[in-house]
Formats: sequence, C-alpha cells, structure tokens
Amino acid sequence: QVQLVESGGGLVQAGGSLRLSCAPSGRTFTSYAMGWFRQAPGKEREFVAAISWSAGNTYYADSVKGRFTISRDSAKNTVYLQINSLKPEDTAVYYCAATFIRGTVPTSNEYAYWGQGTQVTVSS
Repeated sequence: QVQLVESGGGLVQAGGSLRLSCAPSGRTFTSYAMGWFRQAPGKEREFVAAISWSAGNTYYADSVKGRFTISRDSAKNTVYLQINSLKPEDTAVYYCAATFIRGTVPTSNEYAYWGQGTQVTVSS
C-alpha cells in the first residue's frame, strides 16, 4: 500500500522560507513521478512542481519558478519542496503526490497517490 507522508508546513512571515518533505512508502518509486500541489481556501488544487524519481528532471508551475525548488534524496527516500521568499498568496495546504510515469511527467491532477497535506500559512 502506497503511503505519502508530508511534513514541514507551518506559520511563517512573508519573505521567509520553508522546506516541505514527503516520505513515500509501499513500493519502489524508481519509475515514478513525485509532485507537489497546493490548494488555497476557496480555490481548486493546482500543480506546483514535479520531479522524475530516477532521472531527477524537474518541472514547475510558472507562478513558482525561481522561488520553489523540488528535489529528491534517494538515500533517504524523501522528496523535498524548498520554498523561498514566501508570500501571503502561497498560503495553502500542500500535497505530495506520486504516479507511475507513462511517457511524460504529469503536471496536472492525474496522480494516483496522494498524501494528507501539510498546511502552509504565510503572514504579511
């Protein structure tokens, strides 16, 4: 059974940084893409970033390029999302997701497995 456990969220002032972690378990993720999504109050869940586990290729939403960095540590079996220069509009629940790669790394909601989410709140 695949499980994704996020951590690292919290309350931070605008301009600060956070590093979110996602620890997947239940299978080998070599052929998987790992993604981060977020959902702000009253809004639909949106794609933030993704990484192919084996090759390490990364993909970002235009709105976060330059401030967000996705990475993975195969030895620790963990995926990270480094968020810098946080803005109040980054306030959201951030979700980790995983899916088997069929051709390309998806940048939409078509991921098979999802974590429970971790809250990020940015104060102005």
